[in-house]
Amino acid sequence: MFIETETTPNPATLKFLPGQQVMELGTREFTDEEQAAASPLASALFDLGDVTGVFYGRDFISVTAAPGVNWSDLKPQVVAMLLDHFVTQAPLFNGPDASGIQVPAEDADLGDDPADADVIEQIKELIETRVRPAVANDGGDIVYRGFREGVVYLAMQGACSGCPSSTATLKNGIENLLKHYVPEVSEVRAA
Repeated sequence: MFIETETTPNPATLKFLPGQQVMELGTREFTDEEQAAASPLASALFDLGDVTGVFYGRDFISVTAAPGVNWSDLKPQVVAMLLDHFVTQAPLFNGPDASGIQVPAEDADLGDDPADADVIEQIKELIETRVRPAVANDGGDIVYRGFREGVVYLAMQGACSGCPSSTATLKNGIENLLKHYVPEVSEVRAA
C-alpha cells in the first residue's frame, strides 16, 4: 500500500490519500483530543503531540500540525500510522459502526426563513456541486450554516479552517460565484 501526500493552501496542513475510501458519507473533523476519542485513528494522531487537527473526507485525511512543527519530522510518523490503520483494516470509529457517534449540533446554524426556501435550495446546490469539490481538493470542506438578509453563512473545515487564504476563498471565489447565480446573495461570511 502507498499513501500519497499533497500540500494544501494551508501550510500547517497536509492531505493524505490512502488510495481507498475513508468516509462513505459526509466528512468528520476533530479539532481536539476530546473529539478525537470517537476515532482510534484520530486519537492516535493526536497522541503524536504535534497534531492539532484531523479531518476525514471521502477519500482523504487532512492532518494539521501545531505551530512551529516541522512537517519533515511529523510526516513519516503520520504516514506510518495511516499505513498501519489501512493495512490492518482497523475501524475508523469506536464501536461496530459510526452510527453511535454523536456529531455536535450545528449551533452556528441560523434557522432559515421558510420564505427563502427556493433561494436556499439554489445556494446549497451550488455549494454541493461547485464549491465542495474544489474545497475537498484542498483537503477541507465547507458547510452551509444559513442565509439571512442576503448574507450566506458558511463554515470552513479541515485544511480550510484557519488557512491564510480562506478569507480570500470566501470573498473572491465563493461570494462571486453565489452572487452571479443567485442575485439575492449580497455577501458571504464565515460562520
